[in-house]
Amino acid sequence: MKNLRVKYLDLGRSDYKIIWNRQEELLKQIVELKNRNGNSDTDMISETPNYLIFVEHPHVYTLGKSGDEHNLLLNFIQLQAKEATFFKTDRGGDITYHGPGQLVGYPILDLENFGIGLRQYIYNIEEAVIRTMAVYGIEGMRDPHATGVWLDVGKPSVRKICAIGVRSSRFVTMHGFAININTDLDFFKHINPCGFSDKGVTSLEQELGSKQDFNHAKDIVLEKFAEVFGAIIV
Repeated sequence: MKNLRVKYLDLGRSDYKIIWNRQEELLKQIVELKNRNGNSDTDMISETPNYLIFVEHPHVYTLGKSGDEHNLLLNFIQLQAKEATFFKTDRGGDITYHGPGQLVGYPILDLENFGIGLRQYIYNIEEAVIRTMAVYGIEGMRDPHATGVWLDVGKPSVRKICAIGVRSSRFVTMHGFAININTDLDFFKHINPCGFSDKGVTSLEQELGSKQDFNHAKDIVLEKFAEVFGAIIV
């Protein structure tokens, strides 16, 4: 029984740890339901739900499970001075920054509902963001050596506009993607973004030369996400 409905939760601006805990709760509920389904007769199987959280975070740096703490170029006192926090996480990827003006999306999906694996899932997220960029007249691209969405791949001016870092349990996902809309890019100067010291970062505001309508950007990303995944947003 495949469920293509995705419950959309716009949680406004919220602390990173609060949303991390919320993701953990939703993932646990879905995994437990899948476990019960595995032990049930066919006519007793319940469909598993899917969620998509949109949120902005206060200034925070997060490190993936295989990341290097040395890619954070601030000490604790400097972090406090920036009114930023730091978390080690259980997602893939290295270090990244989240903050105001950045759209963070956390899909908690049962990939079996969509008939895809983790590699295709990441590809689909990239595709949704690439299609979003196209609406703004920007050519988003994949880098064969790194996840995310980039501009000017293969050129010295290569720069990232969307970071992706995920984990999954029993084909249920959490963590997700972060698109720089009106992000203060100075905060990226204090890290080697995603472990790269030779690549830059950018935002829609930077590329287009003016602050963008954040809610309009959310609407476009939501539309492209549904389009790529074949999801029904509820």
